[in-house]
Amino acid sequence: MTTFQMNSGIATAASNQLNPCQAAWELAQQLGHEHLGFVLFFCSAEYPLDGLAAALGSAFNHVPMSGCTTAGEITPQGYDRGSVVAIGFDRRVFAIETALIDDLDHFDLSRAQPLVDTLLERCRQQAVAPVNEHSFALTLLDGLSSREEQVLATLDAALGRIPSFGGSAGDDNHLTHTHVYAEGSFHTRAAVVVMLNTRLPFEVFSTHHLEPLAHKLVVTEADRDQRRVLELNGLPAAEVYAALVACSVDALSPSIFAQHPLAVCIGGQHYIRSIQRVNNDASLTFYCAVETGIVLTAMKPAPLLSDLDAMLQRVQQRLGATPAIIGCDCFLRRMALESLQQLEQASALLRQARVVGFNTYGEQHHGMHVNQTFTGVAFGALPASGG
Repeated sequence: MTTFQMNSGIATAASNQLNPCQAAWELAQQLGHEHLGFVLFFCSAEYPLDGLAAALGSAFNHVPMSGCTTAGEITPQGYDRGSVVAIGFDRRVFAIETALIDDLDHFDLSRAQPLVDTLLERCRQQAVAPVNEHSFALTLLDGLSSREEQVLATLDAALGRIPSFGGSAGDDNHLTHTHVYAEGSFHTRAAVVVMLNTRLPFEVFSTHHLEPLAHKLVVTEADRDQRRVLELNGLPAAEVYAALVACSVDALSPSIFAQHPLAVCIGGQHYIRSIQRVNNDASLTFYCAVETGIVLTAMKPAPLLSDLDAMLQRVQQRLGATPAIIGCDCFLRRMALESLQQLEQASALLRQARVVGFNTYGEQHHGMHVNQTFTGVAFGALPASGG
């Protein structure tokens, strides 16, 4: 049985059991504690989700839980597939409240502000630290809903100065059904907002290993609602992109998209817009919003391992040894690591830094929906005066 450390209030666990009851029991054995106040989990979409929901509720005796399905898991041992990873939070160190958004199509500021205000008020009622200065929000969204931009921008406006991050749920790269978990069951076309108030120092971060090239592509025709680009520079989008990366349209594949992403530049920062697939009409479907008139910059990858290592070191320099990092890591980054045969090296870095989390269909950082990033929150140790 895991004992929560007084200097962190966080415990992590994972299970590779395929039977949902056995997996839930194994997690509960690792995380079970009299002060367990909340559980966050990320699971393979290969599980029978109704069975897993029931098993988790029973195994944890209805401790509040949130989570989502994944495109791969990050366990305490590194990258994994076909598993479930969970984080347990000590109620003496964390006050946590959640809300389900089950109508993404009509979610606007008039709905977002009361939702955020209610979460904050509930946190204040049990706060372990001043809420405005010691809280952050985690967002988990259906990764195939195509509503991330609207929902995130709206939530960001309602959150004000409270930092936020999150990830879009995956389904083991099938691109058919993704789910978020709240209120005891899994949901599609939905989102979960988790408000965490904590005594621990923390830092919300985001990094990517991509550098801009000189090549610019103008979106001259797009279907915004479907995230589909029909023309780049006035020509069929797939043909222009294939020429850019020096291959045929027929040779375009997820691994090519991962190695040669595009980005939009906003305020001097490049935000990645990754391609999902080529369509029969030579259009390109993206994971993030695209619209007619935007300018896309071609990007090239720098060494991914070096960027990941540097980011983890920067976080530890600011916070000290991290008891835990919750990471939302784009599945395209994992795909790139696999193609370079560097997955185990990356797992070693994540293991050493105590990262747990999942591979996403998109990452969320301060109201932005992006791709091919490693985004998350790092916790520091409880200050000695917080005893």
